[in-house]
Amino acid sequence: MSTLYDNIGGQPAIEQVVDELHKRIATDSLLAPIFAGTDMAKQRNHLVAFLGQIFEGPKQYGGRPMDKTHAGLNLQQPHFDAIAKHLGEAMAVRGVSAEDTKAALDRVTNMKGAILNK
Repeated sequence: MSTLYDNIGGQPAIEQVVDELHKRIATDSLLAPIFAGTDMAKQRNHLVAFLGQIFEGPKQYGGRPMDKTHAGLNLQQPHFDAIAKHLGEAMAVRGVSAEDTKAALDRVTNMKGAILNK
């Protein structure tokens, strides 16, 4: 039985999705300011590992827990919604099926409390 990680295309596909997501974040007036001053190469590596792990891939994420990482950012529902929208679009652009995109977004949504530090 294949995992969501496998269905999406594994590490190379997740890297492409994250690269596309970062392009979208950079042009989003709500999200871009949150990432100002962020080392985006480091953030990319963390996000690729994090998504890979929650999509049933290798356990490579070694960053801080999400609530600690996002502490002090005052992230709100509109921020989460924008990221989820961009992530879904990035997955579609990179050829991830609608079914797998929904499954991926469901997993991200399950972590919303930690992501928003609520």
